[in-house]
Amino acid sequence: MNEEEKMNQREWYDANYDPLLVKKREKAMDLCYEYNQLKPSDHEHRNQILGELLGYEPQGLTLLSPFMCDYGNHIHFGEDVFVNINSYFMDGGEIFIGNHVFIGPSCGFYTATHPLDADRRNQGLEKALPIHIEDDVWIGANVVILPNVCIGKGSVIAAGSVVTHDIEAYSLAAGVPAEIKKKLR
Repeated sequence: MNEEEKMNQREWYDANYDPLLVKKREKAMDLCYEYNQLKPSDHEHRNQILGELLGYEPQGLTLLSPFMCDYGNHIHFGEDVFVNINSYFMDGGEIFIGNHVFIGPSCGFYTATHPLDADRRNQGLEKALPIHIEDDVWIGANVVILPNVCIGKGSVIAAGSVVTHDIEAYSLAAGVPAEIKKKLR
């Protein structure tokens, strides 16, 4: 099994020295660079680059620059999603963003995890686990979402939170680590 297959199977893989993965990340970085250099009003060209980066054309996506991701093709945007400036999608694992999701500025979605053992970590190993953001979620500014997290439908994540575990639907979560502060229904 090659490193990309291991990555897609949620197994430990080496992302740093595998030529295929390095090439794919460089292509994604180049496309993000091109996207970020375009005028916000150049919708046609921006949409063309996004289609190449993601492998599909999202419906009703507003993705403000700057934007960065590792691969692009592991990000799945639902309909009518708004992503504010300075977002980063570390998409070695799949990132699913539902319909009508608002994402504040400077948010990070991190699917990679590394071994706790320094010897294994120093070998460059990582594992990519998915992130799921269900419909109608609002993610405030400067939120960090870690691997293998699901944020339930209709939830709100307060600015500056670090989401380390699943958040139930219709919850207001805040803090480091984020905890449910209030049910919204």
